[in-house]
Amino acid sequence: MPENEQSSMIAIRPTDPNQNQERTSFQTSAEWDAGLQLGSDVAMCYGIGPDLEGRIAGWKAQGYRVHVMTGVSWGEYQDYLYGRFDGINHVDEAQAERSGKKISHGGDVYYMSPGINFGKFLCLGVQRALEAGAEGIHLEEPEFWVRGGWNPGFKREWKDYYNEEWIAPDSSTDAQYRASQLKYYLYQRALTQIFDFVKEYNKEHGTAAKCYVPTHSLINYAHWGIVSPESSLLKVGADGFIAQVWTGTAREPNVYEGVKKERTFETAFLEYGAMMNVVRASGASVWFLNDPIEDNPSYSWSNYKKNWESTLTASLLWPQVWRFEVMPWPERIFHGAYPTRDKSERALGEPITKEPLPRAYGTELMTVINALNDMQQPQVQWECGTQGIGVVVADTMMFQRGGPSPSDSNLGSFYGLAMPLLKRGLPVEPVQMENAVLPGALDPYKVLLMTYEGMKPASADDSAAVAEWVKSGGVLVFVDDNKDAFNQVRAWWNAAPNEYTCPREALFVHLGLAAATAAGMYSVGKGTLIYEIASPAALTYKRGGADFIRALMQTACEAANLTYRETNFLALRRGPYVVAAGLDESLSDAPYLLTGNFIDLFDADLPILNRVSLTPGQRSFLLDIDRLPPQGPAILAAACKTVGAEILPVGGFRFFATGPENTEAAVRLRLPEPPQAITLGDSPLSPEAQLWDAATRTLLLRFPNSAAGFWITLQ
Repeated sequence: MPENEQSSMIAIRPTDPNQNQERTSFQTSAEWDAGLQLGSDVAMCYGIGPDLEGRIAGWKAQGYRVHVMTGVSWGEYQDYLYGRFDGINHVDEAQAERSGKKISHGGDVYYMSPGINFGKFLCLGVQRALEAGAEGIHLEEPEFWVRGGWNPGFKREWKDYYNEEWIAPDSSTDAQYRASQLKYYLYQRALTQIFDFVKEYNKEHGTAAKCYVPTHSLINYAHWGIVSPESSLLKVGADGFIAQVWTGTAREPNVYEGVKKERTFETAFLEYGAMMNVVRASGASVWFLNDPIEDNPSYSWSNYKKNWESTLTASLLWPQVWRFEVMPWPERIFHGAYPTRDKSERALGEPITKEPLPRAYGTELMTVINALNDMQQPQVQWECGTQGIGVVVADTMMFQRGGPSPSDSNLGSFYGLAMPLLKRGLPVEPVQMENAVLPGALDPYKVLLMTYEGMKPASADDSAAVAEWVKSGGVLVFVDDNKDAFNQVRAWWNAAPNEYTCPREALFVHLGLAAATAAGMYSVGKGTLIYEIASPAALTYKRGGADFIRALMQTACEAANLTYRETNFLALRRGPYVVAAGLDESLSDAPYLLTGNFIDLFDADLPILNRVSLTPGQRSFLLDIDRLPPQGPAILAAACKTVGAEILPVGGFRFFATGPENTEAAVRLRLPEPPQAITLGDSPLSPEAQLWDAATRTLLLRFPNSAAGFWITLQ
């Protein structure tokens, strides 16, 4: 070992061979500090305040690629609101409810109904970010609340867009639908302005900054009553998305077999899938967000941990995605304190006690964060129910959430089709209807379920694309009772010369059938249509509603030459990693059993497990040692970032380790034999911090993390 590296525990950090990659990231409004040394590829500096340049420089100095994220629908934008930007007061662009109350994110941080100058204002902040060296721009959460639409700025935009006087959004279903179309357009316009600006800046300065939109899923926005451009953003200039799915969105209750409750894992699985499908056919990139806590600070660490494991497992069950935002706001996790017990666990009147991040949870987080850097695995193998099935979704799900006749408040038109299959181990995929026109977009699917209850096809082309997929051999299961009030809105299907009473009629004509076709099963070209006159939302409230959908799916699989299979688990191998979830409210079969030699990445002690039984509600993230190359020393799992690993010429092995201060690292290595001595820098590691497993020839080490880092040498 070079002399200068033996002289102190803190040593020169070796070059990271992956320093130009962008696999994992996190967002923060904080400056770098030793307690936030996560070791991900990208640090996203949040907010375009006066300290932006200093924060960018600080994170860059620690070896991070730096992106900048800012809110696009809300933020500290008082210069715009009060006319300091262009001499015009823009407070009337704050989204407002029927009562006139402005919709706020806190104080005068209003959700905006963006006028034409708002995009120009945001471009100034984006320019500062680019000039300071940002390599990516993230424009977060373009959101217009369904309950909004009464502010003067929106009324002006209505007149310009529709060439008619504003109509109260809740005065009719048509007005509500048109209001949502306009809200959708306004954020398309604002973001297009910024995307165009960044691309022009790149051209002039020889840079290559990308534009991303961190956004909730379509499913969550529809459930929460928010309109956002979602799938259209790629068409107007976005390079990709961050799928903002976390406990806060995924714990939103839904109804299944008449029971309304939180189903965090299943909801997260469908939310992540919806975002994956937006980019699948386009080649754009998507990052999956995980959050070890959530915005609501009243839960306990154990509650956060349980739900984080559920959402993270759900995200890993989409093998097409290998980029992750490992957490937002690491400062509130590593520097924050939260209740030791949930409200339900405390006696009446018992004071709330808080504690910092528990040691074991911190170690587990760092282990998983480092494993997420290794998720681009070419070998993928499912073990679960039937695959190749999709449930069609459309952005217009967001258009039917307001009065006077809103769609089911529990989003039953979607969950009524998806949940019966997912609960029986079929990894059903949300399929974005607006993408159906793209070449190959529907090729992965043998069977599609669809309804126009709760959503509508945005164009005749979208409807025709689904029909062509059926004619080419697909099986379409269409479930609808034709009673949706939004069938009557002014749209392409009832405009001359079509004049259909609902978009379902237009679809059937595209299929070559009569508009008034009765329920039944029909051959369409090389494919099949199965039509049932029923409300998917109504089925969620019935004990037998899920069985009704599963019976349709069995018939559809027969028509598609698919073997219909149900399981009480989902399990996926991504290279040497195993991701698995036991399902509750499912089959009563025996739990799925995994046997072999596994490292449990959800356990701070990194134990070796020979048997893993997937019981209902269990989540597992495992490393299968038997599927790793057997030769030579290797770092298998680590709750720290490790670089510079090498075999020493005099015998032995070493690597450099860094991690957040005040956290504990656990590292499991594969070695040909137990080491004779281990040093951290120039200090010996105590025998109590070492554990040898002879059966797997692996060694577990424990030591305090260091932001500056040190060499660990095994002789």
